[in-house]
Amino acid sequence: MQKYLFQKFFNGLGSADFEITYWDGQSERYGTGEPRFTLVLHEKVALSDFIKNPVMAFGEAYMNGDIDIIGSIEEIIRTANMNKSVFWSKTLSRLSSLPSLRKQKENVQHHYDLGNDFYSLWLDKTMSYSCAYFRTPEDSLDQAQLQKIDHVLKKLQLKQGETLLDIGSGWGWLIIRAAQQYGVKATGVTLSEEQYKKTKERIAELGLEDQVNVELLDYRELAKTGRTFDKIASVGMFEHVGQAYYPDFMKSVQTMLKDRGVMLLHTITHLIEEPTDPWIEKYIFPGGYIPSFREIIQLLPDYDFNIIDAESLRLHYAMTLDRWAERFENHVDKIREMYGERFVRMWRLYLQAAAASFRLSGLNIHQILFSKGLNNELEMTRDYLYR
Repeated sequence: MQKYLFQKFFNGLGSADFEITYWDGQSERYGTGEPRFTLVLHEKVALSDFIKNPVMAFGEAYMNGDIDIIGSIEEIIRTANMNKSVFWSKTLSRLSSLPSLRKQKENVQHHYDLGNDFYSLWLDKTMSYSCAYFRTPEDSLDQAQLQKIDHVLKKLQLKQGETLLDIGSGWGWLIIRAAQQYGVKATGVTLSEEQYKKTKERIAELGLEDQVNVELLDYRELAKTGRTFDKIASVGMFEHVGQAYYPDFMKSVQTMLKDRGVMLLHTITHLIEEPTDPWIEKYIFPGGYIPSFREIIQLLPDYDFNIIDAESLRLHYAMTLDRWAERFENHVDKIREMYGERFVRMWRLYLQAAAASFRLSGLNIHQILFSKGLNNELEMTRDYLYR
């Protein structure tokens, strides 16, 4: 009976050619063409869970080794996106409660405090854990991440002696490079103790204590101190703010950004408002929410933020994730030794599925540049970015 119901479910998927090998060894093909991938069901996955929440059930079954994939995870993502109404609810889940500052810190640490030893295995030398910027597909990851940092700093049009704040400063290379290349005084804030410690080490090693500072601090607490900055960047952090806290974020930026100051917001976006992927929410980024592009744009006028530029880097992130996934597999034995097989399968699925989603699902990433009030002294064309 269980197998019959699975067969009915798989037969209901449109525009998909694939093969299923069931727990009794029987294989069946679905669709009309050659299979693009095969799912091997080693165990009887609870059908009720699969029908109620296919994304969660599949993710957990793969993590546990109950399901194996023969072929590309990208083809599975392609099939899922062709059958969105089956796999994802279109209704945004309601926010039952607002997480406390402590809970938000715990959510950040869940992901980023896995350990510098882990991230250093597969990130680039700068340990930039956000979308890189590829001038050509042949660029190395190290090269592309430096290009991303430089792209952000150029957009901010920094001048010597200015002050820069990086909200969610990661492992610190953006504030370090800003001080080295532009002679600014740079401050970073992070909620990750691992990132904070590594950034402090880097600042000391480079002798930049007089120019660069990092604090283990929530951006809202910083806003209460009355400190202001000429320029603000936030790269890959807005996804952790949470939809209910967008006004808090924008109000904090408004408070900390000087009049005519400029901010660069670099964030993953959806085309329209969508619920958080339940598997990602549980296992990878608890408390996270990816905004739609229009949600962000709609917020800006309320805080006297004037848009200067917006750029999509969608395919750049797909390529970044491809590189991360490749480097992850190059060190998979070490990672397995550190965290176990279930962790390896979880992160493999996350990295490869995310890369596919940027190529196939409309998942995007934008850099949005805006000023507080009108600034008439900025470059009038984009030529300066490519000089």
